[in-house]
Amino acid sequence: MSKTWFITGGTPGGFGMAFAEAALEIGDQVVLTARRPDELRSWTEAYGERAFVVPLDVTDAGQVQEAIRAAEEHFGGIDVLVNNAGRGWYGSIEGMDEAAVRAMFDLNFFGMLAVIRAVLPGMRARGSGWIVNGSSVAGLLGATGFGYYSASKFAVEAVTEVLREEVAPQGIRVMAVEPGAFRTRAYAGFADEPITETIAEYRPMLEQVRQEFIDQNGVQPGDPRRGARAVIAAMTQDSPPRRLVLGSGGFDAAVAAIEQNLADIRSSETLSRGADFPVRTSRLGEPEHRPADLGAPL
Repeated sequence: MSKTWFITGGTPGGFGMAFAEAALEIGDQVVLTARRPDELRSWTEAYGERAFVVPLDVTDAGQVQEAIRAAEEHFGGIDVLVNNAGRGWYGSIEGMDEAAVRAMFDLNFFGMLAVIRAVLPGMRARGSGWIVNGSSVAGLLGATGFGYYSASKFAVEAVTEVLREEVAPQGIRVMAVEPGAFRTRAYAGFADEPITETIAEYRPMLEQVRQEFIDQNGVQPGDPRRGARAVIAAMTQDSPPRRLVLGSGGFDAAVAAIEQNLADIRSSETLSRGADFPVRTSRLGEPEHRPADLGAPL
């Protein structure tokens, strides 16, 4: 039976549209959302009744509820949610404007949560569903100049990890997707976006970061269409992965970062274990543990 997908962030040429087209290729039907839905009207004509465009700004709680309701009324329910909407602003940890930081978390994190919480009641009622959360390689390792973007994606990773365990008994599966550099419009705005850094000492670093993204625009190695198909292939496995890194560069960077973190943790094992209370031994020579030693909350 065909499934209904609900995909946020449906800008032309982006990952949202790539996911939509990949789902339509396998015979499913799609609700594609966008802040400017008129940009997608001509796109839907090729798919007829199987593609439905809904206006949605995920930072608007009222619009989230309306969009979910419209999708459920149109197709009868949502089987797959793809949280794709998001954006990255750059700036230093010290000097980035606080309003920009909050706006990024509203879009990348709280907006995602609003959509998840609106979709879950229907999935729980049917006892099945898929939630695919768009994270980033920057959600696995901190990206210089994008500290707050990384923080928002680390938050996505944490929620995805816990949500997966909470909804598994309800027949709902959850996966994080972590793209590296993909050829979407994401890098196109850097040339026209001025550096607004308030602290002079960080400007050279940010100018270098900005130039790197300008230089990469249009030549990123990742193909969004192939990326979306890889996600669908992962979802259909008997044991789907908990997370899926997309792109060779992203894969190499993620593996290197995780291995470095693991080596760092292991290098301090003596100090880590030495922070426990001394282990007492029983009369039989066996260790006795206090509740705190067994991982009880402090």
